[in-house]
Amino acid sequence: MKHTTLGQLEVSRLGLGCMGMSAFYTGANTDDAGSVRTIQRALELGITFFDTAEIYGPYKNEELLGRALGSRRDQVVVATKFGTILHTKDGGRGLDGSPANVRLSVEGSLRRLGTDYIDLYYQHRMDPATPVEDTAGALKELIEAGKIRHYGLSEASPETIRRAHAVHPVTAVQTEYSLWSRDPEAEILPLVRELGIGFVPYSPLGRGFLTGTIRSLDGLDEHDFRRHNPRFAGGNLQRNLGIVEAVDAVAREVGATPAQVALAWLLAQGGHIAPIPGTKHAGRLEENAAADSLELSAGQLQALASVGTAAGDRYADMTPLNK
Repeated sequence: MKHTTLGQLEVSRLGLGCMGMSAFYTGANTDDAGSVRTIQRALELGITFFDTAEIYGPYKNEELLGRALGSRRDQVVVATKFGTILHTKDGGRGLDGSPANVRLSVEGSLRRLGTDYIDLYYQHRMDPATPVEDTAGALKELIEAGKIRHYGLSEASPETIRRAHAVHPVTAVQTEYSLWSRDPEAEILPLVRELGIGFVPYSPLGRGFLTGTIRSLDGLDEHDFRRHNPRFAGGNLQRNLGIVEAVDAVAREVGATPAQVALAWLLAQGGHIAPIPGTKHAGRLEENAAADSLELSAGQLQALASVGTAAGDRYADMTPLNK
């Protein structure tokens, strides 16, 4: 597995998003033993970048990741997130980037992960009631204390990124980016390149849609987040199959799977990009990891780029607290 850098942080070029093992998608929390095996298989494949968050479960996914890494924790980069649980209040769900909440959040994550430091600590969503300078200042103090080594922002605006970066350098920005979510190309990608910040695309396979395996909602359980996502609703799902067909056409040309092509397209968008495709299955993990060695031609990249973006908003209420 090749490596890249997010700011000054070295990571495998493909990471593993662990969310679906414990939350939001069909099959979550049904096979922790299988999920542990998948995480450990990722280590064997050279994947060193693992993504979780306190809200995944809540809390269960951090515990799972910590248990799976065990004594190999120092060989990997662990990223987790805070800011969507109100530790300063009732522990319910909500946005809180206050320094007090940051300090409470990190202690819980450290405990659940079974570690004394977090490599990359993201503010999961921005808190409109707390100036980002205050949050970044608290994160800077955690870096100085050795509790975290780097910090990042998830789903932040360009202005917010600049303001946080002025307090202490932002290592990585995470947002949804794939062949069906191209919004970051307008402002976010140019900005992070300007500032030397790494970029971490989440849902790089379009929440599984770009694999070509989802053509209806029939296989999704009643609690699956995608059942309420506009891109999977009604006519949008059928319209979005055109993107899948374009990916599949290139996959047939190169003798790869659609998932590998979708990931290879992302990796070709420049350096300092580390997608985090998620899966709880070792077979899917191996398939995704093989995209690291797949190179698409200029014509194939252009054909994929020209398919257009997905029909439907990314979130039902455009307040993307889940991913």
